[in-house]
Amino acid sequence: MDNTSLMQEGLSLVAFGMGFVFVFLTLLVFATALMSRLVMSFVPAPVGQEKSSRSTPEGGKGADNHDEMIAVISAAVKRYRQRHRR
Repeated sequence: MDNTSLMQEGLSLVAFGMGFVFVFLTLLVFATALMSRLVMSFVPAPVGQEKSSRSTPEGGKGADNHDEMIAVISAAVKRYRQRHRR
């Protein structure tokens, strides 16, 4: 065997291997996307999950809830800092 035929054989083997990996990964992406859509169609969305914390159907109570959450978190941080002073 001469060097040119050996080089051509090596390049064809590399091209075949890279092509196989590319096709496999492409099929894997499509299969994963299909399974994700399938699972999402059978599983209902969580009841407490909202799209935005500021917009609620009750007429704007989301901003009050947000302010209350900030107050609760601030109080918890203050208490933690008081207890863990050195």
